[in-house]
Amino acid sequence: MGLFFGTDGLRGIVNEDLSFDIAYKCGNALSVLKDSPKVLIGSDTRISGEYLTLAVASGVMAGGGSVVDLGVIPTAGVAYLTKTLGADYGVVISASHNSKEYNGIKIFDSQGYKLGDKEEERVERCFIHEKVNDFPRIGRFQKEPNLAKKYEKFLISSSATRLDGLTVVLDGANGAASRIAPSVFRKLGAKVVASSCSEDGMKINENCGALYPETLVGRVKRYKADLGFAFDGDADRLMVVDDTGRVIDGDMIIYMLAKYLKKQGRLTGDTVVGTSHTNMAIEVALKNHGIGFIRTDIGDKYVLAKLVEKKLSLGGEQSGHIILKDLHTTGDGILTAIAVANMLIEEKAKIGELFDLTLYPQVNLNIPVDDKLKIMNSQLLAMETARLQNTLGGKGRVMVRASGTEPKIRIMVESENKEVNLACAEELKRLVKRINEEV
Repeated sequence: MGLFFGTDGLRGIVNEDLSFDIAYKCGNALSVLKDSPKVLIGSDTRISGEYLTLAVASGVMAGGGSVVDLGVIPTAGVAYLTKTLGADYGVVISASHNSKEYNGIKIFDSQGYKLGDKEEERVERCFIHEKVNDFPRIGRFQKEPNLAKKYEKFLISSSATRLDGLTVVLDGANGAASRIAPSVFRKLGAKVVASSCSEDGMKINENCGALYPETLVGRVKRYKADLGFAFDGDADRLMVVDDTGRVIDGDMIIYMLAKYLKKQGRLTGDTVVGTSHTNMAIEVALKNHGIGFIRTDIGDKYVLAKLVEKKLSLGGEQSGHIILKDLHTTGDGILTAIAVANMLIEEKAKIGELFDLTLYPQVNLNIPVDDKLKIMNSQLLAMETARLQNTLGGKGRVMVRASGTEPKIRIMVESENKEVNLACAEELKRLVKRINEEV
């Protein structure tokens, strides 16, 4: 990660961490890296989206590039259209799962892949300086919101079967999935109950969506639905709720899809990619089914890099970022929801019948801090983390990491003993707070 970019692009509170000037320079950098580039820009529903779209677009055009504004569209839609339409870059204005005061910038290359760490550093080198690229001929700006229909057709075409007879509740998080997800599922034949699909940017991710699946649980039960799908603000995450109200996270989705795809002969290399956060029970169970498992650092771009390197087809994160590499170049919540629905139809089964293992208990704590670097560089914290890891005797894991998108330290403790996990996590939490308060 660079000075500005985290694990999923550039993100912060608008006009505090993420200013018009930074967004302008980010756009202008794209015109430095490539002469007169064609840049697609899409956003989620938050009210700062147009403001930052204009900032990035102004920077691109000042350097001689042209801009196509796609309007409100999922992150994966920008990636798909960037590749399909032959654009040089795709830019997403979104803070994903964060609340409305946040926004962010994600950049895709011409092939629809998120920029890697080195590419992001090249962009940063361009815009951390005062000098910008002022081209004598200003580039053009076009609004083309109807291009989203091409992405919608792609999603529909990805379905291996009709979804007739299936009742689904869709929680759009009042974000980018709010219009397109219900449309896609209805066109595939499903009966759809739309929830939090208002496209109200003031309510994006507010007690709804992938971070608040309990809202979806109640509605799945109320409407006696077969299942529910909850997306986040830019629709690159997915959480599933089954007909009993059980929440199915990204680890569980990967496990079920891996077995399903292997049975169909579509799991390339009979191996999947997860992260350091993936539940240990998933790894053990996959191996029992003859499926290999590779861990990467947390961040879907690292999962994707490993999928590309090893020529594999399925990977993702516990948070719900799932990558179906044979179908798309990035995590796509709607695409994954279609795959899960296809699995239920073709297997003629409910999720409870397909998910047949017990996860190891995990305790996850997020501690707001003033200086993430100071915390992570603490020798005392490193020593305590190692000590607690040793107490688990190889039958569990302790992780302490800095959030790539927020000013927080994330603690995860996993073993078969929930009480031990909680005690270890609380001990680390107290230490992190103490270090944070030290002058």
